[in-house]
Amino acid sequence: MTVAGCAGEPAPAVTVTITPTVSPTLTPTPTPTPSPSPSPSPSPTVAPEAALIPNPEVPEIVPNAEPVPLPQGPAVDLGSTPGARGTTTADGAGALLTYTVIEGDAFFDIAQRFNIPVQLLLTMNPSVPGIGENIYIKQIINLDWTTTR
Repeated sequence: MTVAGCAGEPAPAVTVTITPTVSPTLTPTPTPTPSPSPSPSPSPTVAPEAALIPNPEVPEIVPNAEPVPLPQGPAVDLGSTPGARGTTTADGAGALLTYTVIEGDAFFDIAQRFNIPVQLLLTMNPSVPGIGENIYIKQIINLDWTTTR
C-alpha cells in the first residue's frame, strides 16, 4: 500500500566546517590636514532706528507692586456662618479674645467670620498645624492680635 504525500528517506545532510583565521590588521596613519586660516566674522550692524523699535517677542518687565501689609486690629464678629458657628469670649471692653471650635467648623470660615486674613490668624495661633486644615472640636482659637505682636 502506498501512502500519498509521504516522502522517502531524506538525503544525508552535508556538514561544512569553517575555520576562522585572523590576519594582521593595518592601522592607517592619520594624515594631518591644514586648518583653515581664521577669518574675522562680520559683526552685525543695527541701524539706529531699528534699536528704537520694541521687539514684540520680548515682554516688557514691570516690577511688582509693593505688598499691602496685613491689617492688624481687633477681630470683628460678622456673624455665624455654616463653617464658623462656635462661641466666643470677650474682655470687659468687648474685644474678642477667643473662639471655640465646634463640629463642622473650618479654619478659613473662622477667619472670614472675624474678618481676619488666614495667614494672620495662623500667625496668631502657632498651635494650629499646616494651613489650618487640622483643627479639632473644642479647640480654642486666639482672636486677640495683641498677644502675638
